[in-house]
Amino acid sequence: MRFLLREIDIPPSWLALHLAVAWLASTVSPPLFGAWGRVLGQGLVLLGLVLMAAAAGQMVLARTTVIPRRSPSALVTGGLFSLSRNPIYLADALILTGAILWLDAVLALPLVAVFVWLIQTRFIRDEEARLTLAFGPEFDLWAARVRRWVGRK
Repeated sequence: MRFLLREIDIPPSWLALHLAVAWLASTVSPPLFGAWGRVLGQGLVLLGLVLMAAAAGQMVLARTTVIPRRSPSALVTGGLFSLSRNPIYLADALILTGAILWLDAVLALPLVAVFVWLIQTRFIRDEEARLTLAFGPEFDLWAARVRRWVGRK
């Protein structure tokens, strides 16, 4: 049972759970966003999917893992990774935000902050520790230049 729980403790599962809660919240949320929320939400979901695919593609091209908790074989610092140390997690957050707007689920907006906190504490910190061990000063230089979520320092 413990093995099964560890296998499903991955970011896509957490995103799916947060999306399900957002959908539930949409059934009781007062309408607020309307048509512009649907359009903006759809755009954010699409942007998130494109960002996720592009970042995963970069990692595949670099022959390193996209699976959390596995040891990286390469440090990807170019392309999207020059703007965000975690473009796939950023994509997840965009998808969640977009879905909340699309569903007109104003009561679900705090889920975005909860999701970001959860991803940072359950995945990003461990991944950064593995990257530090594997790549040392090269990771430190990249982390000094690029923010965890988005932007250059």
